[in-house]
Amino acid sequence: MGNCVVEHTNGGVAIRGVFAFGSLALHGARIWKFGAYYAAFFLITAFFEDFLMRGYSQWVLSRGMNFWPTAALLSCTFGAIHGSNPGEAKTGLVAAGCIGFFLCLTLRRTGDLWWAVGFHMAWDWGESYLYSVPDSGSILPGHLLNSSLHGPEWLTGGSVWPGGKLPRLRRHRRALGLVCPAYPEVKYSER
Repeated sequence: MGNCVVEHTNGGVAIRGVFAFGSLALHGARIWKFGAYYAAFFLITAFFEDFLMRGYSQWVLSRGMNFWPTAALLSCTFGAIHGSNPGEAKTGLVAAGCIGFFLCLTLRRTGDLWWAVGFHMAWDWGESYLYSVPDSGSILPGHLLNSSLHGPEWLTGGSVWPGGKLPRLRRHRRALGLVCPAYPEVKYSER
């Protein structure tokens, strides 16, 4: 689902004329080599960030603060931690915090972190490798495409991508609209 949301966002901004897929940046075996490398890299990243921010920390703090206050605190922390990324902007920090809160919702609804880890990994892989757009202020080496952004920052997102301020809010709403009906019951117990 993470990659589907990225595809939907990129398709929307491509239609608006601010994103161009460009040509292939990699060829031959390097496509598969970097694709597999970034899949493993972002899986490890997702495990680390999700288990740190939505795993044990969420479980321990929820015992004293309850689930949602803990989710808010850890999501703000998650957003703030991304401030150390070079090229990150304030809108990117807010977006990271919102995604963190969304991933807390998936924890609450599914009862475990697997959905959040898979979404997080697919999202980062789709942005950084497949679509080759800035993620948290950086374009990584070994990306698949020579894609380009052109247009106002409020629409493109500039150095933090994807999709600028207005499309980012719509993207978060769409993701919530998919998760809530699919997982209507609360499966994460507070106590």
